[in-house]
Amino acid sequence: MNMTIEHHRRIRDILAIIFLTFLILLTASPKRERPGVQKVLFEYIEITGGCGPNFKGECLSARSGPGEDYPAVMKLRNGTMLRVGEKIEHKEQTWYKIVFDEKIRYPERITTDWYVSADYARAFLDEGLRETKDPTDNAASKRIIIDRSEQVLYAYGKDGLFMKEPISTGLELTPTPRGIFTIFKKTPSRYMQGPIPGITNQYYDLPGVPWDLYFTHQGAAIHGTYWHENFGKQSSHGCVNLPPAQAEKLYRWAGIGTFVIVQD
Repeated sequence: MNMTIEHHRRIRDILAIIFLTFLILLTASPKRERPGVQKVLFEYIEITGGCGPNFKGECLSARSGPGEDYPAVMKLRNGTMLRVGEKIEHKEQTWYKIVFDEKIRYPERITTDWYVSADYARAFLDEGLRETKDPTDNAASKRIIIDRSEQVLYAYGKDGLFMKEPISTGLELTPTPRGIFTIFKKTPSRYMQGPIPGITNQYYDLPGVPWDLYFTHQGAAIHGTYWHENFGKQSSHGCVNLPPAQAEKLYRWAGIGTFVIVQD
C-alpha cells in the first residue's frame, strides 16, 4: 500500500515537472526594454531600533506627531517596513511621516497620523507596488517550490538552486493552497489585518509586513515575518512566512511571472 502511494506521488511529481516545463517554454521570451521610461522610486523605511518577535525587548513607538512629546500610537518591531510620505525636521531630529497607499481592511484602527524617528530606521528607495500589467522581469525561467510537508522553500533559477530556507505555511484550518501559480503582484510593504471573512476569525493587526510576493488573488503571498520565529512548522493564515532578511533576498530575485509550486 505504501509503495502504491509512493508510486502515485512520483507520477504526480513527474507530471507537475512536465507541465511546468511546458509553461516555461510557452511564456519565456526575450526581455524587452522600454526606451525612455524611467523607474519611479519611493522612499521606505525598515524599523531597526524596535523590539523583536513576540515583542521581546523595547519596542519603537510610532507617534502622532514629529516629536517624542507626542503620544505613542503603535508599537513597532524590527523588520517592519513602512512607506514615507515626507521628512520633517523637529528639534534637530529627523522624523518620517508614514503613508498607507493601499486599501486598509479595517481603516478605523488607524485613528491618527504616524511619525517615526529616523534614528531607529533604515531608509531606502524602491519601485513600490508592481503588478502583472507592469513590464515583466522575464522571470518565467525561475521557480519557487513550497513544500508543505517539509516546511521548506526552494528557489531555482537557470543556474540551479538559488535558495533553500525553512518556512511557515498555513495552519490546518487556513492552509496554504496547493497548485501551480505565478507571482502577479509584489510590494515591499503591506498592512495585514484580521479577521478575514471566510478565512479566519482571528484578530490581528500587522503594519508593514515586508517583501510581499502575491501568487493567489485570494491573498496568499510569500513574505517576511517579524512577529514570530516558528520557521519549520505551520504557523500562518495561508501565507508563506520567511525571516525578513531571506524574504528580501527572494523578493529582489523573483519577478512578476515567477512560478510558485505549492506541494506536499
